Amino acid sequence: MHDGALRARRLALVLAAAVCALAVAGGAPASDGVYWQGQTPENRTAVVAAVGSELRIPLEAAGPIGTQVSIFADRLPPGARLERSPENESKTTFRWRPAKKQLGEWKLRFGAEVGAASAPRITIYVHVGRRLARTFRISSENGLSWNAVLGRSVNALARPTAGSRAVMRLAAITPESMPHVVYLLGGTVGRDGRYWLRVALPKLPNGSSGWIPREAVTEIRKLDTHLVIDRSRLRATLYRNGRPVFRSIVGVGQPRWPTPRGRFYVRERLTGFTDPIYGSLAFGTNGRSAVLTDWPGGGFIGIHGTNQPEILPGRVSHGCVRMPNESIRRLDRLMQVGTPVTIK
Repeated sequence: MHDGALRARRLALVLAAAVCALAVAGGAPASDGVYWQGQTPENRTAVVAAVGSELRIPLEAAGPIGTQVSIFADRLPPGARLERSPENESKTTFRWRPAKKQLGEWKLRFGAEVGAASAPRITIYVHVGRRLARTFRISSENGLSWNAVLGRSVNALARPTAGSRAVMRLAAITPESMPHVVYLLGGTVGRDGRYWLRVALPKLPNGSSGWIPREAVTEIRKLDTHLVIDRSRLRATLYRNGRPVFRSIVGVGQPRWPTPRGRFYVRERLTGFTDPIYGSLAFGTNGRSAVLTDWPGGGFIGIHGTNQPEILPGRVSHGCVRMPNESIRRLDRLMQVGTPVTIK
C-alpha cells in the first residue's frame, strides 16, 4: 500500500475514534451517525423554573462531517422557543419564561436529525413553581391536586436519595387488581437532575408518605375536585374549584369502629360486588382503620353505596362511609379517581 493511502486510512481511523468519543461524552448513544454532545442534559433529567424568570436549556448535536443537524421539539409550551446559535449551528438553546397559568410539570422531548438519520429522543422534565426552589409542594390543601398511575412496582423511600430506607413496597396493581393511583404531595429535583416525588402511602399511621423516582409513574394528571366528609353533620360535599357541586347524607363508623379523621385520596373505583351491602359501587381510599387491622387488606376506608338506605344518616359502619345508591352513582359521574378526601 502506498504511503498516501496509508496516511488516508490512519486519518479515517482517527476521525472515527473521535466521533465515538464525542458520542460517549454527550451521554446519549449515537444513532445513524447523529448524536447529542456538549452540555445537552442527560435523558430524563429534571430542572426547576420559576414564574417570570427565563429558563435556558442548552442543546447540542452533531452528525456526519459536512452535514448540518436540525434540533427540534415534539411540542413546545406556549411562549417557549428554540434559538439556534449564530456562531455554531450545531448548538440550540431552549428558552422559556413561564407564566402563572403554567405552574406544574412540563415534559419536554427533543430530537436531532440529518435527513433520515436521527439521534435518540431525550426527555427533560421541568417543574414550574412560583419561586425557584428544588423542593416544592405539588398538591394544595383545598385547591388543585395532582396524581399519577404507577408504571411499575417500586419501593417508597424515607428520603429522596438512592439507597435510603424503604418504608413500603408499592405494587403497580392494587390488591383489588386495579391500576395503582398515587397522590402527589410534593417533589424535589437534586443538583444531579434526579427527580423525586413524595406520595401519600396506604399504610398506618394515616398520613404517612414516602419518596419514589419520577420515572416510576406515568403522566401526571391534574384534578380540581375535593371531597369533604363531615362526621359530626353526617354529610358529604364534593367541591369543584372550591364550589360545592354535590351533597349527600352519609353513614360513618360506630364509636368502637370510628371513621378516621385525616387527609386521604380516592385510590381506586370498584364495582361488581357479590355482597349488596356495598351498593352500586365503591371508591377505595388510602385511609386505614386503626382498629380493624386484622381485616382482609388491612381495613381500608371505602366510600360506597348501601342496600339499607333507611339507616342513613347515622353512625352505622365499621369505619367506611356509606351513602344512598343514587348518591354514590351521582358522585361517580362527578368525581374521578385521585380526588383528595378530607374527613373531619
